[in-house]
Amino acid sequence: MKIKKADFVKSAVYEKDYPEQLDKMEFAFVGRSNVGKSSLINSLTSRLKLARTSKTPGRTQLINYFLINDEFYIVDLPGYGFAKVPKEMKKQWGQTMERYISSKRRKLIFVLLDIRRIPSEEDIEMLKWLEYNNMDYKIIFTKIDKLSNNEKFRQLKEIKTRLVFDNEDVFFHSSQTNKGREEILNFMQEELDKNIEENTNEWIR
Repeated sequence: MKIKKADFVKSAVYEKDYPEQLDKMEFAFVGRSNVGKSSLINSLTSRLKLARTSKTPGRTQLINYFLINDEFYIVDLPGYGFAKVPKEMKKQWGQTMERYISSKRRKLIFVLLDIRRIPSEEDIEMLKWLEYNNMDYKIIFTKIDKLSNNEKFRQLKEIKTRLVFDNEDVFFHSSQTNKGREEILNFMQEELDKNIEENTNEWIR
């Protein structure tokens, strides 16, 4: 897939604020604060400042919609798991994410995990919650440029004490080098093609 156009559309909290189009596929990105969601979105779209990055974890408080190639949406969801924000704000962010993920929009969730860290309780809860709700999701390990190949191998072994997955079923990405970018974009294109086929079959029926 080649991204030729990427535009910020709007920020939202409630479902009534989401874009009205329900036929466009949505790829939503979720993860702990500072896991690199905004940097990943900027890498995928080749736009340095499309999604706002911040050195202050927890800055992204809204659902941010980006229209890509006038065909589909990339959705930047609020980060979770940052200890230094008030409990009431954490609760509001959780409700914002829950409303989106449980909505009936055509979507696939990318769960971002920092490869340098063992998945937290919040990470595990997010994955369990997605499975409970029968949501389609994929894991992306971020910041792979921070580890050597040997360190990456050892770290994956540690991570697998908490998560069950095959290396072939997850993605590895670096926003610094763009490694893994094409694999993610190709997967997104495959999902878009499947979505078009499903829409066509529904129309025929």
